[in-house]
Amino acid sequence: MIDRRRVLELWRRLDVTVRDLPLGVLLLVASLLPSLRGQGTEIGGLPTRPADALAGVAAVLQSIPLAVRRRWTLLCLTLVSLGFALDQLRAYHLFAGAALPIVLINAGSHQEKYRRATQVTATLGYVAMAVGLNARGGDETLVEYVTFYLVLALAWGIGAWMRSARAAEAERRSRVAEDARNAERTRIARELHDVVTHHVTAMVVQSEAARYLTAAPERLDESLAAVSDTGRRAITDLRHLLDLLNPDHGTAEPRTPPVGRVLTLVEQTRRAGQPVEFTEEGTPAAATGSSDLVAYRVVQEALTNALKYDHGGRTSVLVRHGEREITVEVGTDGSGSGAASPGGSGRGLAGLRERVDVLGGEFSTDRPADGGFVVRARIPGGSGGSTA
Repeated sequence: MIDRRRVLELWRRLDVTVRDLPLGVLLLVASLLPSLRGQGTEIGGLPTRPADALAGVAAVLQSIPLAVRRRWTLLCLTLVSLGFALDQLRAYHLFAGAALPIVLINAGSHQEKYRRATQVTATLGYVAMAVGLNARGGDETLVEYVTFYLVLALAWGIGAWMRSARAAEAERRSRVAEDARNAERTRIARELHDVVTHHVTAMVVQSEAARYLTAAPERLDESLAAVSDTGRRAITDLRHLLDLLNPDHGTAEPRTPPVGRVLTLVEQTRRAGQPVEFTEEGTPAAATGSSDLVAYRVVQEALTNALKYDHGGRTSVLVRHGEREITVEVGTDGSGSGAASPGGSGRGLAGLRERVDVLGGEFSTDRPADGGFVVRARIPGGSGGSTA
């Protein structure tokens, strides 16, 4: 049995000239068949005459150039037009005359240069052919010549419409590709912000605290070890992020951190001097896709802000795994200070809001009257586990 897909694939691999040649050969063969003699296009009203050597020339000029209609569009149009004029002036009325509207559509669709000049030249050539036909005894009226001209102009117009449609589709694809690139850049920028800001904030806070521990070597050593550990974690997360820019990153380890790693964030924040109470309810799902990563980033950004703006204040983290959603709530009581804060751009919370919105969830921030702040997020994509 013939594999159609295989045949089509082999056909597409052929040179465009080879693929365009069969139509020209078909028209040439049809023009040479005795049963189709005089059955082609007729303009001018001249009686059909028997075929001779010039009839063969006219047939070849109107058919074989179709092989190069997409590679050398203007050359093809010129040769076919000359063959058509010879065919009509000699009154052979060959079947190959059907090639003229084909090459006009092709020229309107593919010709890049001299489009206006081509239209003017073709119009003048048509007028010259009409005058020649009348001089040879043609009985066509002006209306009939104009009607045939409009048919040829319509063929060019169809090609021009195909050209504009192709250009519009190319522009649409370019916009889609550009939007995809911008979205990817934005996503990478968010990841960089989340990873770098959290780890660097923790390192700044820990190093600031270490300055006051010179009289307590044990605690100083513990603080410096925490800075070192945070730095190593930052390098690991950045390596995962840079895998995005590697064409072979698909073979790397999964880069989405599970919500279970929230405990690691909590421990890291505690070592930076932030008292954090962590509560996790329900059973995390084996795979929750993007919702798992977004929940992780919400906790990460909220803890980063706690270190920046409420350092030393009591902080609570609640992660609840529901049947159809993950709920995250992080808050501080306002009892700390922001003296060690390295400052911020406000991009973190805005980026989180966008991420949650994309998944169809809800995100909010609040500042209670007694100080501190609360970050809440409801992210679709739960586990259906039991509550603990």
